[in-house]
Amino acid sequence: VDADMEREFEDVDSEGRWQNLYLEIRNQSHECAFKVAKYPDNRNRNRYRDVSPFDHSRVKLENTENDYINASLVVMEEAQRRYILTQGPLRNTCGHFWLMIWEQKTKAVIMLNRVIEKGSEKCAQYWPTQEEREMSFRDTRFVVTLVSEDVKSYYTTRVLELQNANTGETRQIYHFHYTTWPDFGVPESPASFLNFLFKVRESGSLGMDQGPAVVHCSAGIGRSGTFSLVDTCLVLMDKRKDPLAVDIRKILLDMRKYRMGLIQTPDQLRFSYMSVLEGAKYIMGDSSVQKQWRELSREDQEPLSESPPPPQPPKCTERYNGNKPSHLEDGMDPKTGKKTGLETPNKESDRDAGTKISPDPSDSQLHAGASPVQFTTLIFYRVQVRGQGWP
Repeated sequence: VDADMEREFEDVDSEGRWQNLYLEIRNQSHECAFKVAKYPDNRNRNRYRDVSPFDHSRVKLENTENDYINASLVVMEEAQRRYILTQGPLRNTCGHFWLMIWEQKTKAVIMLNRVIEKGSEKCAQYWPTQEEREMSFRDTRFVVTLVSEDVKSYYTTRVLELQNANTGETRQIYHFHYTTWPDFGVPESPASFLNFLFKVRESGSLGMDQGPAVVHCSAGIGRSGTFSLVDTCLVLMDKRKDPLAVDIRKILLDMRKYRMGLIQTPDQLRFSYMSVLEGAKYIMGDSSVQKQWRELSREDQEPLSESPPPPQPPKCTERYNGNKPSHLEDGMDPKTGKKTGLETPNKESDRDAGTKISPDPSDSQLHAGASPVQFTTLIFYRVQVRGQGWP
């Protein structure tokens, strides 16, 4: 990878300027109108009060009375990439979610969150598990069947069959589910993230011959923004054959014209730069790194089981669909129906949580006893010499 690009990364890292760079991007981001998201009828279709799709780029549902869904079409013309970035479906919007996938001719859903995180529901269970195999959504007349499931240590790949019950027509949809990416955090390493990204790419689901891939986390801006930014930067690097011609900050500002708040923390911004640097090795001709990513990601190890296991949320079946919000709001205990106090619908998402910068989880012990210079040297040693972000 070009030394200038690494030097730029090292400069920002050694001077601790990720916070400043992040705030600059925030301040330069162009906010567009989002009136439709605020209509009273649409209030219960938004997971967070402060994350709304812009009117000019929102995805419109076609065959339904209310065309609103909290989803944005992000079009990166030069890269020939189109992504639909959306929130994790609510229990009353799962049917709308599948209707959008059908109408947009989407081939893959890329899910970057878990259903339950830190005891709070971040997304409805909108696809069938191995136990039930099939889910039907009466409000929009779709049936989803689990065809296959391949569980790796930190991601799961599923093939789902989506049937339009009005016409009987069926389509196969890939479901790429990253299961270990913490909310407001970053993946374990650029290697494991890139291994996942290239799995998605190899399926052909991101190409212009398919409908736009649907990318979601909980709010559809932090982890989803990171995924889309890194993929777009690597496509442009490949097209231009010059890593220096790719201005990551400018590309992120372009993407933010289509959906607000993409990339939520300075940490996620830094991780995006690291992943582009690492991915550039492959783009610039070192095909052996892909094998290294797979080995470093340890994808064939047993997945780490949660302890204790998270409670299962109520399923997103027809009784939670349609325009009425379910009687169980987000943040209610499914067994008691009482508020857990952890999450409420339309709660603030901490969009653009740029007021504080925190170390990556795996580096807490380093921070305890290392000076900033020692810490940076160690990190950069890992990036440059060992070819991975974290141990």
